[in-house]
Amino acid sequence: MFYTFMRYLVGFIVWVLNGKIEVQNKEVLKDKTYIFVGPHRTWWDPIMTALAAWPLKFSFMAKKELFNNFVIRFILVHMNAFPVDRKNPKPSSIKVPVNYLKSGKLSLLMYPSGTRHSEAMKGGVALIDKLTHSEIIPVVYQGPVKFSGLLKRQKITIRFGEPLDVDYSIKDFKAFSADIDSKMQKSFTEIDQKIDPNFKYVPNHQKLEKEKKKGQL
Repeated sequence: MFYTFMRYLVGFIVWVLNGKIEVQNKEVLKDKTYIFVGPHRTWWDPIMTALAAWPLKFSFMAKKELFNNFVIRFILVHMNAFPVDRKNPKPSSIKVPVNYLKSGKLSLLMYPSGTRHSEAMKGGVALIDKLTHSEIIPVVYQGPVKFSGLLKRQKITIRFGEPLDVDYSIKDFKAFSADIDSKMQKSFTEIDQKIDPNFKYVPNHQKLEKEKKKGQL
């Protein structure tokens, strides 16, 4: 109930600030759970993805520090977020999304680079998929990465890609993970080209420098 309420509240706020987002290729989504993956380009691209994929609902990872604040913790918990220690990730972190996916209740939204400014893929997607055999759907955000651009109503597009062709016959996990990482990156590039072949992601360098100083990258 809270998730649904927040979806419409946030959707209204986004409409007021920026207008209606363009959603492409949503027809690939069925009434089931998925692992959604994408390149993390700004703090609000998960919000736009959740709005675009509605009525599918997500669970998602959030750094554990966010749960220290009572109000934020309340919102995150009721939005199906679960805490992760990014400096010392533990295997227990994946139990929550694995259970959600196996139960068929919630999809999972992941940004495998782990940060908005890193191209290095992580193995979390591969591990969760290995345990659940869920379809992996790539999803790409194109739009402003600065809040000023959002307020200027710069165009926002969300495009869903075709499910990745996962080769479960690969027994070695490192090779399995590398295969998924390669297919994700290729799919992200192809989706970017389909949305706008002239698009080039330019990170918010001021935000990048702040994160470097905080030791988050």
